[in-house]
Amino acid sequence: MRPEVRRRVFVILVAVIVAGLIIYGFIPRPVPVDLTKTIRGPLRVVVEEEGKTRVADRYVISAPVAGYMRRIGRDVGDTVSKGETIVELEPSRSSVLDPRARAEAVAVVSAARANLNAARERSRAAAADEEYARQRQERGKMLFSKGFISRDELEQISSDAARTAATRLAAEAAMKASQADLDRALSVLGNTPVEGAVDKARVVAVKNPVSGRLLKKHHESEAAVNAGEPIIDVGDPGRLEVWVEVLSADAVSIHPGTLVFFERWGGGDALWGKVRTVEPTAFTKVSSLGVEEQRVFVVADITSIPESWQRLGDGYRVEASFIIWEGKDVLQVPASALFRKGEDWAIFIVEGGRARLRMVKVGHRNGLAAEVLSGLKEGELVISHPGDTISDRVRVKPR
Repeated sequence: MRPEVRRRVFVILVAVIVAGLIIYGFIPRPVPVDLTKTIRGPLRVVVEEEGKTRVADRYVISAPVAGYMRRIGRDVGDTVSKGETIVELEPSRSSVLDPRARAEAVAVVSAARANLNAARERSRAAAADEEYARQRQERGKMLFSKGFISRDELEQISSDAARTAATRLAAEAAMKASQADLDRALSVLGNTPVEGAVDKARVVAVKNPVSGRLLKKHHESEAAVNAGEPIIDVGDPGRLEVWVEVLSADAVSIHPGTLVFFERWGGGDALWGKVRTVEPTAFTKVSSLGVEEQRVFVVADITSIPESWQRLGDGYRVEASFIIWEGKDVLQVPASALFRKGEDWAIFIVEGGRARLRMVKVGHRNGLAAEVLSGLKEGELVISHPGDTISDRVRVKPR
């Protein structure tokens, strides 16, 4: 073959190859997608929130009066019986005097002691006056019987005797009052910080109202307490309930008797329970993201056998899942496969290697799956995560 012909054939061959490559580059390639099949099976719609266990009947024992609490000899977890003395309160301790207050107290004691001495002397003077008036009254009676004085003079003498007797009694009372003032001043100066520690009659014994276990000590050591201040908590850890904070929008779907199961509480299997109370009043709580939320307390009882949750205690964390709806044989698809098209739900199925848009009617949904009421059949392939590159009739291939 001549060189010119070979060059021409070579150029034509290169042009064909380049044209083929250009055409191949413009041919749409199949989009890799994740495929899954529609299946029938159980579907459950739940509301999941964190909760805490709490002793159902908790008794907070408080100080009935202000005083000085002795150290509690029991430890948290100890068994306590009904009626036993669990806390002892002594009278409040006296305050310590600073140098100025002590000097004032010494001066008050000196003044009280001087007043007491003066009262004693007045009492002696009143007693002497009374004795003189009594003797004079006896002489007056004798003179009156012999006719030497008149009745009026006798009555005057008797009146003086009665007046001096009353003066003596008043002086004795004033002496007792001065003695009391001295005793009060001495008590301030004495400053006995252990007052009442030995006098058992002055110790207030606080009785335990119910049998159970000691759950909490608000004071580890002896301390001064005010009236009404909590001292210890008592209850039965074998009777637990679970308190869960639920969003008010979710609480509308929860009612007494709703089944709930508790997971990730530290044990192996999930625990079952039943809602007892949905509180009628909500409260505002700020979430970790700074959003204000309206929440409601839901109280549930644990219905699993006690032997399976003996390790649970008061204040333990659990994850509660309230069963709002449950179906046994439900046609379902992954929730990620659904998307909105106008006001309706749509999904992409795969037929003949191409994506096909299909409108569906959706029922109950949870975070992972959705119930399909119409538009799909069991076993059809659907695209589980359709992206922007997926449209109707686009060629696809499994990822």
